Amino acid sequence: MSAADSLYQQLRGHLAYLKLTAAAEALPAALDAAAAEKLNHTEFLHRLLAIEVDATEARRHAGRLRFANFPAPWRLEDYDFTAQPSVDPALMRDLASCRFATDATNVLLIGPPGVGKTHLAIAPGHAAVDAGLRTYYCTAADLAARCRRAAIEGRWATTMRFFNGPTVLIIDELGYLPMPAEDANALFQVISQRYLRGSIILTTNRGVASWGDIFDDTTIAAAMLDRLLHRSVVFNITGDSYRMRAHQARNRQLTPRGGHT
Repeated sequence: MSAADSLYQQLRGHLAYLKLTAAAEALPAALDAAAAEKLNHTEFLHRLLAIEVDATEARRHAGRLRFANFPAPWRLEDYDFTAQPSVDPALMRDLASCRFATDATNVLLIGPPGVGKTHLAIAPGHAAVDAGLRTYYCTAADLAARCRRAAIEGRWATTMRFFNGPTVLIIDELGYLPMPAEDANALFQVISQRYLRGSIILTTNRGVASWGDIFDDTTIAAAMLDRLLHRSVVFNITGDSYRMRAHQARNRQLTPRGGHT
């Protein structure tokens, strides 16, 4: 083995030892490109390390995306704003810039079923993941169930730390089912510990004036709203259900001309 070959093998070994796997794998092609393009040492090293940086960020992004627990890959560009004129596209695009997460602003999406609240909650969540922010999605029912199990198993403090950890916490479908006092208290604890520390994106089919009906306790409802609304952006979404429109469109396609079956 020549001295050059020995040095090459040592270099690959050093990269592997430092766990720079992508750089080690790219080394042969990078050396060939450096020779062909007459790169100096600094340019070659910059290009090789850029490959490793890109690979590291791709792994981290994949990890953040797995942790986020999104139920769908929806992004803002997939949302049909023409079908929901009550939603301000400019304001939603501003949310997708993730400025809301830098000062722990909350986002409330209020509207009847089927108007795209979950889509509009997940879209800025995806943007937050892309921006390197730790993000987590759950339904209100899932959050309550997890807290109930934690209380039984003696893991309450650990579970509270878990929900306090993400920069952006998405809580979906609040209000579809009534919450008993134990579940309402768990949700209040999560909201309270994140107050002015982390953003919450929350979707609900109930207007804020009806939250006392969700929890059967106007005091805890008022305390939650006080913390959520203090620094918040609120969307009141009106319009027809996407699912109902799709159902009606299919019916029109299946109905013969003249309306006779």
